[in-house]
Amino acid sequence: MWVTPEDVLLAGALWITERANPYFILQKRKGHGDGGGGLAGLLVGTLDVVLDSSARMAPYRILYQTPDSLVYWIIAHGTSRKEITEHWEWLEHNLLQTLSIFENENDITTFVKGKVQGIIAEYNKNHDVKEDDDTDKFKEASAKFRKLFGMPEEEKLVNYYSCSYWKGKVPRQGWLYLSINHLCFYSYLLGKEVKMVVRWADITQLEKSATLLLPDVIKVSTRTNEHLFSVFLNINETFKLAEQLANIAMRQLLDNKGFEQDRSLPKLKKKSPKKVSALKRDLDARAKSERYRALFRLPKDEKLDGHTDCTLWTPFNKMHILGQMFVSTNYICFTSKEESLCSLIIPLREVTIVEKADSSSVLPSPLSISTKNRMTFLFANLKDRDFLVQRLSDFLQQTTSKTYLEKELTSSLNSSDDEVYSQHGSLLSSSPQHSLGSEGERKFNLNDSSVPTATQALMTMYRRNSPEEFNPKLAKEFLKEQAWKNHFTEYGQGVCMYRTEKTKELVLKGIPESMRGELWLLFSGAINEMTTHPGYYEDLVEKSMGKYNLATEEIERDLHRSLPEHPAFQNEMGIAALRRVLTAYAFRNPNIGYCQAMNIVTSVLLLYAKEEEAFWLLVALCERMLPDYYNTRVVGALVDQGVFEELAREYIPQLYDCMQDLGVISTISLSWFLTLFLSVMPFESAVVVVDCFFYDGIKVIFQLALSVLHANIHQLLGCKDDGEAMTVLGRYLDSVTNKDSTLPPIPHLHSLLTDNGEPHPEVDIFKLVRSSYEKFGSIRADVIEQMRFKQRLRVIQTIEDTTKRNVVRTIVTETDFSIDELEELYVLFKAEHLTSCYWGGSSNPTERHDPSLPYLEQYRIDVEQFKGLFNLLFPWANGAHSEPLAVRFFRLLDQNADALINFREFITGLGVLCHGDLTEKLKLLYKMHVLPEMTHEQEEPDSAFEATQYFFEDITPETSVGHDSKCRNEKDDGFVRVTFKTEKVKKLNTPDYRHYLKLWNQEMRPKRENTKDLPKLNQSQFIELCKTLYSMFSEDVAEQELYHATATVTSLLLEMGEVGKLFSSSFRKDHNQEGNSEPSVCMRDVLDPKGTQEVQELGDIFVPAGLENKPSPCEEGKGDEDSEQLPPMQDIKLEDSSPKDTGTSSAMLISDDETKDDTSMSSYSVLSAGSHEMDEKLQCEDIADDTVLVRSDGGSNGERSNRPLGGGPHDRGLPHSTSIDKDWAITFEQFLASVLTEQALVRYFEKPVDVAARITNAKNAKKVGRPLLSTSDYEISLSG
Repeated sequence: MWVTPEDVLLAGALWITERANPYFILQKRKGHGDGGGGLAGLLVGTLDVVLDSSARMAPYRILYQTPDSLVYWIIAHGTSRKEITEHWEWLEHNLLQTLSIFENENDITTFVKGKVQGIIAEYNKNHDVKEDDDTDKFKEASAKFRKLFGMPEEEKLVNYYSCSYWKGKVPRQGWLYLSINHLCFYSYLLGKEVKMVVRWADITQLEKSATLLLPDVIKVSTRTNEHLFSVFLNINETFKLAEQLANIAMRQLLDNKGFEQDRSLPKLKKKSPKKVSALKRDLDARAKSERYRALFRLPKDEKLDGHTDCTLWTPFNKMHILGQMFVSTNYICFTSKEESLCSLIIPLREVTIVEKADSSSVLPSPLSISTKNRMTFLFANLKDRDFLVQRLSDFLQQTTSKTYLEKELTSSLNSSDDEVYSQHGSLLSSSPQHSLGSEGERKFNLNDSSVPTATQALMTMYRRNSPEEFNPKLAKEFLKEQAWKNHFTEYGQGVCMYRTEKTKELVLKGIPESMRGELWLLFSGAINEMTTHPGYYEDLVEKSMGKYNLATEEIERDLHRSLPEHPAFQNEMGIAALRRVLTAYAFRNPNIGYCQAMNIVTSVLLLYAKEEEAFWLLVALCERMLPDYYNTRVVGALVDQGVFEELAREYIPQLYDCMQDLGVISTISLSWFLTLFLSVMPFESAVVVVDCFFYDGIKVIFQLALSVLHANIHQLLGCKDDGEAMTVLGRYLDSVTNKDSTLPPIPHLHSLLTDNGEPHPEVDIFKLVRSSYEKFGSIRADVIEQMRFKQRLRVIQTIEDTTKRNVVRTIVTETDFSIDELEELYVLFKAEHLTSCYWGGSSNPTERHDPSLPYLEQYRIDVEQFKGLFNLLFPWANGAHSEPLAVRFFRLLDQNADALINFREFITGLGVLCHGDLTEKLKLLYKMHVLPEMTHEQEEPDSAFEATQYFFEDITPETSVGHDSKCRNEKDDGFVRVTFKTEKVKKLNTPDYRHYLKLWNQEMRPKRENTKDLPKLNQSQFIELCKTLYSMFSEDVAEQELYHATATVTSLLLEMGEVGKLFSSSFRKDHNQEGNSEPSVCMRDVLDPKGTQEVQELGDIFVPAGLENKPSPCEEGKGDEDSEQLPPMQDIKLEDSSPKDTGTSSAMLISDDETKDDTSMSSYSVLSAGSHEMDEKLQCEDIADDTVLVRSDGGSNGERSNRPLGGGPHDRGLPHSTSIDKDWAITFEQFLASVLTEQALVRYFEKPVDVAARITNAKNAKKVGRPLLSTSDYEISLSG
């Protein structure tokens, strides 16, 4: 290809000149091509790989040089000799003579460079090449990556790094390529080449370690191998990127969402150096935005725009605090360099003024920001204040327009009665008496749709019934409220308050009940989402009312199990509010829907927050603070369970080994994390834990769990089993009390169910929480995230392995495949699904993968993916007719006609081809072709309806037909069902459970279908069957013998079809004349009218022993009128198969010019059939270099039609109804009997299939998802 001219100082170094003229030189890289150039070639090839030289990919180049110049200019390079020769010839024909006209060498150089640049510009214009942010060097690396590993264009390279790969005990220097879906390594040293490709989705462990010999090593582990990489220039950057890409892959396994590049990133300026790819910039920006959102609890769609160092003036202690300012589209945030000293969140919706203050030596480059609640924040020491002000101005303008639209929407919905805190400027602007409502009555928000939603926390009604003896505790509660109000006065209130260590101390002392819901909203960040989505919850409630699905059924089942000991949920008022919140969230996030433990947490939220507030708190909990906790597989809780085990091993090692032996940690931690201790502690104590959780996040739960174990370390060490350990911990948690609670004591359900042994001494919850901070407060949130990643790999891969085992266990009794073969086939099936997720497919991946379905149906593939597996695994995938055969096979397996097949259906089809007997294979082949065509509109109505009805009722009777109609109507849930039939099943004295599984499976397995029920095969379908047979044998060692046998069988079937046609037409005529009378002609009479010929019976079809029939009346003496309707049988005969040039033959012969030997002449057969006038002929047609028999339409002996009846497998469909004989048809019995007459075909269909070899070949071809390019596609020697 032409390249922008660049100067080259050493033209001869490592290059060989092949052609030259006065102005241009064509060169080839040393060591490239035949022979490899000896030792010098090996050294040059190694040098190119190690130094990442472009000559490795483009071993040919053209240089330009004027005669008197010492500087060369590279103007073109090529990957092959053909490509570079085309450029060379163009230069000789178009430029060489023109250059001799110029007198000045500078003019020649300018002309050549301009000409080349013009060619490049024209090419980019014609091919719509868009300019991007990637450098030429990176584009070259991307092309090299795709060519080396056979990747498609859709596979995007993110970055590549120089490193060493330890293959055994020897390091191989090369390049590590990190793409969106794969980790790849390539090395070429002294003729030895190493390629390694690993899917991110297959990685089970990714860790960075250091040893004495290898200080910096990245270890990549899969289920079968471990790969070590070392000698990185920047190992931290490499590991972070690998970690991020592996995390994306795990996320894709969870929710099946593919990676989409963010196109909204600002483009780099022309002056800015382009050091990384646009995709790498995108991933870096994502990682920074994720940390930013987690740090300040912001909505999940908030994107960080930038950050800068600065100082913040804090009026409460009159100091300038050093820290960082973060700016995003909707927020300005600040955090101090010293952890927990001060943090600040300023929503731009609250900002009124942003202005530059006067600079001074004490306060350089200050910036003042004022908010609606009359708070002013002063930042200083900003490096680029003008640019920052401009960005804030742009964001404020966008925020103002959005706020205006929201106000218009709010007024149109008539929702002015809603309390939106941002309109008042603070959370706590209204007095407690006003927020509680008069008389503590429950209020409802009624909008136009009259959807009732509770506008008061449920606890407000309950507090009114508090008895008088709690006055001392109420006084203490009042003091807490005063302390918080004083704090608001000093540090600000609402979203924009200064968050300091003092705030944390107040939380640890306890949040007043009247402020709990509001502060939960503030600390969790839910206030931001609620404020920016007015009316959203009411719309959800309205849409979800009256709708039912699996989630709503589970919600209804668990409503009365939610804090049943609390009076608020002992009546319909609390139950209805809980139902609305849970149902609304299930409709908001159908991927989660409803999960157990959500009802317990939501119940507590409703006690202290209004209904809409509780909904947004639940959103923050499920989607941000406890990610992946509440889904069908509770992945997040399992991940944190693994993190907790690691923390226990680090902080309480003396207890860890004992607890692991007992298996207690995995048992206790799941319920603790899922319900935030609400299900294991007394209610008034567990609420304090929730207070700390909303303020400090998940680290509080880890700290508290470690503290509980530490407090019971001696008792746990003395436990002998897990039951005793659980009793110790249960009694301890039941004894945790909250002496400051103003609520009447609510008996804990767990304590009610336990025995009445000696009670544990009371434990104060505040002392327990403070102790957890003192002992385990060093646990950092970023460390937890790092540990979560490590555990997420393990948990998700364990879940995938469990799914595979369950699938295999379910299906192993239904097939003859071994367990190992089924596991390998499942891996290939799943890999095909993942490949379509990576590089696109004909259907949406989310439609094919649903984790809520039974194991067997979680992964499904469409027809395009099935074609790939069909070509790799199925023994019939040969020849040009393979693709239409795969489509037919797919339609046959797709029982529910949803254009997708699951693993069970896939194995059913493959099992017949690999382990079925001759009859099963032929029946499958027959059924594939008797299916009605999807796109053919002129199919014969009767036969099409018959076939459609048959396959609609039962497509694969071997696997789906039950003993009676009840079996067919049962829903297939993907699991083995056990049906007890006392009259058939006998008691067996065997302890082996596999024996019972076999018996149950045999009982479930339906009886063989009656072959008489199969629809007949019409003429067009028979032609397609012939094409399939010829294509199927194209690569067999006995190809010619099979062709001859197929021709013989085809001729026999054509004869039978003609006989059947005569019988059918006679029957129809007699039926029309005699009404409902019996037909006058029987099949035996037609085949052997006299009854003297030897007849061989095969199944239900009678076939003449010879192909000659003598005219004779029927045995039963039919009338003359009937016998006249039947043509004499001697006119139905098989012509000589050898070609004859008679010139006036009534049958047309089409010879196979491709076939060179005379033995193939027997594959040409001509059948003349019909009446005495011979108005219909059958002719041979050349299809895909093979011969099949088709019908020729003609009038007289001298007239014949050359129009073929069947098209090619790709561009032609089946013949139209005007081209085929509607009365011609054969049955499966005839097809089976005919095939059995040829031993070559019998041997072919009974030939055993080496499943293990096919699986191995498929795995080798699927290592990258698509086959690697062959060496003929590019000129790189592959060896070693």
